[in-house]
Amino acid sequence: MPDAQAGLPARRAAVELLDAVLRKKQPLGDLLSRSLDGGIMSDLPQRDRALARLIVATTLRRKGQLDHVLNAFLERGMPAKSGTLYPILLSAAAQLIFLKTPPHAAIDLAVRLAQYDPRAKRYDKLTNAVLRRVASQGEAIAAKLDAARVNTPDWLWDRWMERWGEERARAIAETHLIEPPLDLTVKSDPESWAGAVEGRVLPTQSVRLLPKGRIDQLPGYADGAWWVQDTAASLPARLLGDVSGKRVADLCAAPGGKTAQLLNSGASVVAVDNAKSRLKLLEANLARLGFEAEIVLADADAWRPEERFDAVLLDAPCSATGTIRRHPDIPYTKSPKDIEALGALQARLLDNAASLLKPGGKLVYSTCSLEAEEGEAQIAALLGRNDAIRLDPIAPGEIDGEADWIWPSGLLRTFPYQLKLESPEWSGLDGFFAARLIRAA
Repeated sequence: MPDAQAGLPARRAAVELLDAVLRKKQPLGDLLSRSLDGGIMSDLPQRDRALARLIVATTLRRKGQLDHVLNAFLERGMPAKSGTLYPILLSAAAQLIFLKTPPHAAIDLAVRLAQYDPRAKRYDKLTNAVLRRVASQGEAIAAKLDAARVNTPDWLWDRWMERWGEERARAIAETHLIEPPLDLTVKSDPESWAGAVEGRVLPTQSVRLLPKGRIDQLPGYADGAWWVQDTAASLPARLLGDVSGKRVADLCAAPGGKTAQLLNSGASVVAVDNAKSRLKLLEANLARLGFEAEIVLADADAWRPEERFDAVLLDAPCSATGTIRRHPDIPYTKSPKDIEALGALQARLLDNAASLLKPGGKLVYSTCSLEAEEGEAQIAALLGRNDAIRLDPIAPGEIDGEADWIWPSGLLRTFPYQLKLESPEWSGLDGFFAARLIRAA
C-alpha cells in the first residue's frame, strides 16, 4: 500500500481552498484559477489536483451533514482562534463518510495538517479523537439526516420555499448533492462527437458526458471542435433566432460561450466585458475555436456605440444560484445582500441594452439564477418603465419542445432537477431564466 503521506499535499490544498471559501467568502472558481497559476495547486500532479477538487466539492455539497456529525462529537463546540482546524475536520469527515477513505489515512493526515498550523496544532489530540468517532459513528448519523434540507443553508431554502414551493425546493436541493455531467456545445455533427467522447446527444443538441480526466485531453479540444457549456446556458443565444449576417452585441460576454454560438451561427459579434482578465480568457477561447469577434473593454451598463444592433444578448451578472450543482461554494460565498446589489446592476444593464437596439431589434436577457428578483421581476420592471419595449414570447418548439421549460407568459425558466435521463448522474441542467424582448418598429 502506498505511503499515506503521499496524499498530504492534496489534503493541504483542499484545506486552504475550503478556508478561503468558508472564512474569506472567496469564489472557488477564482481560487482554483489562482492556485493553478503559481498557487498551492500549481506544483501538484494532476491526480492530486483532482483529489483536492473532489474533497472540496464533496465537503461543500455535504457541509450541513458534516456539521451535524462534527457537532455531535465536539462537546464544547468548535474552538475559537483555532486556525484551519474547522476545514481540517470538515474535509477529513467528508473523506471518512462520503469518499470512503481508509480511516487510518484520513485521520493521520488530518492530525498532521493540524500540527502544521500554529493555531491548530494544540488541538491535534482533539482532531484525532473526534475523527476516530466520526469514522466509527459518523456515517450512521449522516444517513439519518434529511440531506436535501440540512445541506441547503436557511437563506436559500427559505427563498425557494416561498417562491417555488416545497416540492420544487426539495427537488432543487436533492439535485445539488450529485456531481454534474459535462456538456459540450459542438460546431457541427453532434452525433459524431458524442461517439468520439463517449457521450450522448441531448434534445437541445448539446453533447453530454460523465466527467473523467482532463477536459483538454478529450478528442476535438485541440481542434476547436467544441466548447464546454451547460445545455441551459446554450439556450439564450438560440432565442435570438436566425442571426446569420446580423450585427449582434454580446454584453457581459466573457468567457465567450455565447459569443462562440453567435459566431458559429454566422453573426457579426461585438463582445463586451468590463474585465481585462476575462476578455483575455474570451480571446483565448475564441482563438482555440478559430473564431473572431470585435472585442470591447467597457462597462456594459454605460457603453454607447455609434451604431445600433439587430440583436443584443445580455447574460447578466447574477447570484448564480442556478449553478450550485457545478459551484457548491455559492451558498457560502453569496447572500441576500448580493442579490439586492446585483438587481440594481441588472436593471441598469437592461436599460442600456434596450437602448442599443435598432427598431424591430431583439433583446434576450438571461441569468443563471433561481431568484425571481433577477429574472421575472427584472423583466416586469423594464416593461413598466420603457414603452418602446415589449415581450416577445418564447414558444416550446424553439427549444426542442421542452414545454415545461416555458411559462405561460412566454418566459423561459429551467430548474436543476429537469431534463431527467436514465440516472441522476446523467440528468439535470443549470437553473436558468431567459426572456426575449423586441423594440418597437
